[in-house]
Amino acid sequence: MNLDTDEVAGIVDLFGALSRAELDEALSELAYRRDADPPDGAVEAAVDAYAVVAFETAAFGDEGTYLAVGPAAFPTLPEGATDLPHILDVDSRTPDREALAAAVESRFRGDVARAVAADDAAEMRRLLDVSYDLEAWGPVELADMRARLDDALEGAN
Repeated sequence: MNLDTDEVAGIVDLFGALSRAELDEALSELAYRRDADPPDGAVEAAVDAYAVVAFETAAFGDEGTYLAVGPAAFPTLPEGATDLPHILDVDSRTPDREALAAAVESRFRGDVARAVAADDAAEMRRLLDVSYDLEAWGPVELADMRARLDDALEGAN
């Protein structure tokens, strides 16, 4: 079974936030319904693309890492996913937007530092695009990161 990053985000969006184990269970249930194998690497691809973002919280009963829809997502429900809330015993959750944005901003700043250090122009351009999505999505200000990316891209050319 193949899922794109927006479909993974769509599954997460059904619940508001999921732990990795819960998302893996949802993907397994969906694969079972499709008589297929769960997708390999779909969650990692969604996280890498900022379609799904990880954050730490204890707000949902169990302290740990949860996944929520990210700034670069256009959540789309894959075929057969509408029954997942009835199959999984997971209540709808609403992540704290400020805490979620802070976690994503921290990750973004690290990704920028790594891309600049590696002189990876393609990744710097991708992150430049993500910066606008991230600012529109959450209460963060990334003008300094865009300036850093722009400066590094000028030096790379």
